[in-house]
Amino acid sequence: MLVRTAITRRSLLAGLGVGASLFWPRGVYADVLTETARTTEGPFYPDQLPLDTDNDLLLLNDALTPSTGHITYFSGRVLSVTGAPVRNAVVEVWQCDAKGSYLHSKGRGVERDPNFQGYGRVLTGSTGEYSFRTIRPVSYSQYGITRAPHIHLAVSRNGRRVMTTQVHVAGDPLNAADSVLTRLDPAARATVIADFRPIPGSPLGEIAARWGRRARADRLRR
Repeated sequence: MLVRTAITRRSLLAGLGVGASLFWPRGVYADVLTETARTTEGPFYPDQLPLDTDNDLLLLNDALTPSTGHITYFSGRVLSVTGAPVRNAVVEVWQCDAKGSYLHSKGRGVERDPNFQGYGRVLTGSTGEYSFRTIRPVSYSQYGITRAPHIHLAVSRNGRRVMTTQVHVAGDPLNAADSVLTRLDPAARATVIADFRPIPGSPLGEIAARWGRRARADRLRR
């Protein structure tokens, strides 16, 4: 669902804001699930995790100053190959800040937003849901490479990473030349694209990303 008003930090951390499924069937009567494309982790997974690793990336601990960027509610569900919700899976996200810097010693640009958490993780709930409050991803250029806006996402279960991917912004002009997206065939590419849409009536111009594409997740059965 879309959150149409500002969400309190307490309610966010309780896991409100269920979006589209991470793994979903092709149609209402589909018997099989097709796989969400797995992509590279990338070089900038945090080399030192922040002290605050919750699912609100806009505020560090109990700080009052939020990070810069367009407030975005990013959410979804984790489902097994049979379509059953996967409870207590660990969902991690990480991304660069609004200035194009990662929470990584080699992934920082000229500036860095000191108020952006850069990384978060959460356990899925009873219906497989997860949610994060973060910023709309932005592009960045480092080491001569320009990347389209994206959020890194990983799913782990029973202490084992079972999926790693990157979620891109539908309609972004940089998608056509992005080094990760161009390696995928059109069908696979469609599974890692999400709509980042303004929330109607939001006084803060907030955005909701309802992500989740068709997927087969055999390893989540174990």
